Amino acid sequence: MAGAAANSSFLNNLGRIYGIYTGTFAGFVILIGILEFFGVPDKILGYLFVFLTIGVYALIGWLSRTAEVSEYYVAGRSVPAFYNGMATGADWMSAASFIGMAGSLYFGGYDALAFVLGWTGGYVLVSILMAPYLRKFGQFTVPDFCGARFGGNTARTLAVIVLITASFVYVVAQIVGVGIITSRFLGMGFQTACFVGLIGILVCSMLGGMKAVTWTQVAQYIILIIAYLIPVIIMSAQVTGVPVPQLMYGQALEKIEALEKTLGIAKSHVAPFADARGNFSMTSMINYFALILCLMVGTASLPHILMRYFTTPSVRQARDSVGWSLFFIFLLYFTAPSYAAFAKLEVYQTLIGSPVASLPAWVSSWGKPGLALVGACDAANAAQIFPICAGVTGNGDGILQLSEFRIHPDAIVLATPEIAGLPYVIAGLVAAGGLAAALSTADGLLLAIANALSHDIYYKMIDPEADTKRRLVISRVILAIVAVLAAYVAGTLGADILFLVSWAFSIAASGLFAALVLGIWWKKGGDASGIFAMLIGYGVCMFFLITTEFYGVALKGMLGDIVTIVKIRGRDVAYLWGINNISVGIFGIPASFLAGWVAGKMTPEASPEMQNFIDSIRVPSGDVALAPGMAAKE
Repeated sequence: MAGAAANSSFLNNLGRIYGIYTGTFAGFVILIGILEFFGVPDKILGYLFVFLTIGVYALIGWLSRTAEVSEYYVAGRSVPAFYNGMATGADWMSAASFIGMAGSLYFGGYDALAFVLGWTGGYVLVSILMAPYLRKFGQFTVPDFCGARFGGNTARTLAVIVLITASFVYVVAQIVGVGIITSRFLGMGFQTACFVGLIGILVCSMLGGMKAVTWTQVAQYIILIIAYLIPVIIMSAQVTGVPVPQLMYGQALEKIEALEKTLGIAKSHVAPFADARGNFSMTSMINYFALILCLMVGTASLPHILMRYFTTPSVRQARDSVGWSLFFIFLLYFTAPSYAAFAKLEVYQTLIGSPVASLPAWVSSWGKPGLALVGACDAANAAQIFPICAGVTGNGDGILQLSEFRIHPDAIVLATPEIAGLPYVIAGLVAAGGLAAALSTADGLLLAIANALSHDIYYKMIDPEADTKRRLVISRVILAIVAVLAAYVAGTLGADILFLVSWAFSIAASGLFAALVLGIWWKKGGDASGIFAMLIGYGVCMFFLITTEFYGVALKGMLGDIVTIVKIRGRDVAYLWGINNISVGIFGIPASFLAGWVAGKMTPEASPEMQNFIDSIRVPSGDVALAPGMAAKE
């Protein structure tokens, strides 16, 4: 009773609690600015930003610790729609959104808007096709639904395999983001930085599960959105005189176009579907829409996002929280194109054409070995100073040309405050925001993996008699093991955040989307429809992903001219019909639907009891619906 009363009091005072938290964080940023003004070294300021913010998240995780199954898995189904939308926004806006997306827009221009359109459009699918119906299902996980809908452990196991594959690839990308931030601002090696950031992830999620992750993510959203907006607002005011970057970055684009002509750049930043020469490219257009499709469908299939809608008090609030999610995500995504534009303008105006000997300090800070995200490649021995310059031949005239400047997409957002000459406190703020984005998503992903293994495999299939204590211990142990493995892979791989995340979306889209849609909307589809949809979709996606990424030359030898070899990430990557392999879901998604439909037509249809169950979850009102043979988990 006392615990319920305390939880009710907490929920009733959420606005006041997070208002105080926001005010305290603003005061902390002001304090850091004062310390910078009085000459406190940047390294100390970086430590304060990183460790104090991680400390706050850890404190929330500790205060939200729980030993109740429903709180650990679904936050007690008590999260109001507004705050669930905010938590989902943080869960969603990963290192890819915060760190990688503006970098992609910086290099890809118009064509990179596919990320914005795909990721936001996906929430329409979540709202219409998924969230309310999975919430009314009344269980804990996405594999729970697949197992109940499609006949038991075979479907459950396939769903777990897809979940773990997509989530692991995704969580590695988040830890790469954490490693970049902590390496730059704490001055440590990238691999060590990955494990340091891991500590914050584990403390947030291990003790309180979904309950702790939810309230931590609300706090993280507040930090990340403040951190993302402030630098670009300042740059907008400096360049245009109006501090509304979302409306004013057109002026920056006009200046970029003029500079591109001066610099001899054929492909304009604003030209749609253009090749390297600036001409229209059908292949670029196909890639654009293929990526949008994969990201939209992947959004509606990612288990760590769908899990968030299991936490609301009602079906109605599940649908409402999708709307709030989209609003909170919109705030960042609407700003990302302006971030890329103002960052590119700063580079063109203040860096290109400058003497290499007088380049600002941030170039060497971001370009040092171990981080290697920036490089001034003018000198013959530039690669010894800037590892990113490997393979680049400069002219040695002492002036930095555009062809001699290298910057990694993952450095654009984090380095822009320094590029623009803003105070270090702003750079530290952006680092704190990027850390919040990466940690929040990593928490959700690790929890999804741990829950799938502990709940869907251990409890549902191995030891159905396990008590609450054992189930939670198993979940926490698995979470820690997966987290350490992901940190090791991230530290070793150090790959582009955006391509890892795009792979995760294609995997989830190919393996889960058709099964979930058919399971909810084709009530006569029998067990085989979902099983074959997952099996074939996942298999096709993984086949093309692995062969195009690691066996590109061999694939071209087998298939001939339909395969194009492109040098990416140090290896020969194969593009089938010119389609970038981050969009391998374009092959898996239709294969999944086709396999599910054919299998459903060739095998017995669902039982009358199952069809009644499907009818019941498609009705918005009423009590939680249970599949035949299932007990309530409320």
